[in-house]
Amino acid sequence: MPFAVSSPAFSNGAEIPRRHTCDGENRPPLLTWRDPPTGTRSFVLIVDDPDAPSGTFTHWVLFDIPGGLTELSEAATGVGLNGRNDFGKDGYGGPCPPKGHGPHRYFFKLSALDVETLGLPDGTSRSRVGAAMKGHSLATAQLAGRYERQ
Repeated sequence: MPFAVSSPAFSNGAEIPRRHTCDGENRPPLLTWRDPPTGTRSFVLIVDDPDAPSGTFTHWVLFDIPGGLTELSEAATGVGLNGRNDFGKDGYGGPCPPKGHGPHRYFFKLSALDVETLGLPDGTSRSRVGAAMKGHSLATAQLAGRYERQ
């Protein structure tokens, strides 16, 4: 089977439950994955919204996730290092599109890497994490969800 990421909170392409958004508890959904490629030593998770008014908005960057893991809990504390999101904070920032802007799509992209660490500190920007990943990505799995604020 191919490398895949999923969540019991929502199916691919479905509505993200309110509890995982800024209108709820703003906690990340439980994520699970299977069949990472041979040679995987770590993972990087990037969650973004390409429908944001100002362009793609990054909601979560988590890197140096140990290669032996197959899930991230809702707490997701003490696992990997948090990068800086576009809210200006480290860690998860749930879906929070402008009210009346219509539904937005959110992509949870999990990349399997052939290195144990990117050698970057907590709070690193998405662009620096992306640059450090170059040449190390073995495969990427993706889960998409939607959310609209009324």
